[in-house]
Amino acid sequence: MPNYDYDEQVVTQSKEKLKQPPLYKVVIHNDDFTTMEFVILVLHQVFQHAEADAFRIMWQVHTQGAGVAGIYTHEIAETKADKGIEMARAHEYPLLFTVEEA
Repeated sequence: MPNYDYDEQVVTQSKEKLKQPPLYKVVIHNDDFTTMEFVILVLHQVFQHAEADAFRIMWQVHTQGAGVAGIYTHEIAETKADKGIEMARAHEYPLLFTVEEA
């Protein structure tokens, strides 16, 4: 039977603080061709906004030229922006989404 010397073993705890990942905002840009209804649809389906929030964001895009569709980690922001663009192209709209550091 092996002889273990437990007195020499030391257990240390390390308290590393994990840094929050940087966040990125998905910006939706206004154009003269995409309908307001379609913008609301994309905000609802891709970005999971409630109808009222989607309308508010669409109106900001319409009146100010751009609006924030959501704030996410980089990979999620890129994926949602790509899905929004893909959905717009499938319906022949030039809707543009960009990803910017928040």
